Amino acid sequence: MSRCPELEPAAPLQFVINAAAGSSDAEKKREVIESALRDGGRRGDLLFCSPAELSGAAHRAATKATADCTAVVAVGGDGTLNTVAQAAHAAGCAMGVVAQGTFNYFARTHGIPTDPTEAVSLLLRAAPAPVQVASINDRVFLVNASLGLYPDLLEDREAYKARFGRSRWVAFVAACATLLRAQRRLRLHIEMGGTVRDVQTLTLFVGNNRLQLQQFGVEPEDTLAGTPGHGSMAALMLRPIGTLSMIGLMLHGAMGRLGEAAGVEGFEFQHMVVRPTLAPGRTEVVVAFDGEVARMRSPIDIRVLDKPLYLLQAIGAAGVADAPEDSA
Repeated sequence: MSRCPELEPAAPLQFVINAAAGSSDAEKKREVIESALRDGGRRGDLLFCSPAELSGAAHRAATKATADCTAVVAVGGDGTLNTVAQAAHAAGCAMGVVAQGTFNYFARTHGIPTDPTEAVSLLLRAAPAPVQVASINDRVFLVNASLGLYPDLLEDREAYKARFGRSRWVAFVAACATLLRAQRRLRLHIEMGGTVRDVQTLTLFVGNNRLQLQQFGVEPEDTLAGTPGHGSMAALMLRPIGTLSMIGLMLHGAMGRLGEAAGVEGFEFQHMVVRPTLAPGRTEVVVAFDGEVARMRSPIDIRVLDKPLYLLQAIGAAGVADAPEDSA
């Protein structure tokens, strides 16, 4: 059974911060967090780490948070949140979020301010509440996972950010560049319960976040109990199309009406097994989850997890802070 963790107010919160100690970025984050903690009369342990150290630091912080009846707090972008969520979910401790990404869908969905000072202040008056998480081959994800075109898009986006800076406009331009040169087709054997399909697609995108789906304009009809992020997930497939149709697709996406574009199919599910057709001798496929790109061995198993993540939220925050306790 998974029970909502109890918090000891006197125990220091465990902050895992994706920033090299001593850097100007790290010092700015330290100042914001320590100032908010002083104002709230609370204590916190601040653990700064490089991206290479992040996973180990998150697991150590989650272990300490469990032992001390406190929470581990992720400070960073989508990749940082995902890494800390892996550790918090495994340990069963509560998790807080100070989001510093480009879109911050997870934080915004759950009523967490995107301003770091406000986000830390919220942590001091928050309570843990269960939120849905999913997995792709046993790796937890919070917002989305995908195969095919979308991992390519993420790699292009990081290259554009490195050259032009971090902004939503840069992300949009990178997406357009990726789509216009999209050629690689995926051949997928998909199993969902008793349903089996063989499809060709440019991408298989899986969404666990209703806000992101709404902004894309691809929110599916409710065909299962619950909605994406609250009982089910949404899958989006893009059939191979020509250049002119791709331009039309981009225009629909820019207007938040991607679901109306030709060649786009969406549906809901709770568990899906995907077997891509791979070249001889290959056993792995490139996947993306919460902005991270990795290789995974086929078949790809994607499912809603029974065990929730316990997220620190203001009481009565959008959707889940006043939800009943979940169990697994």
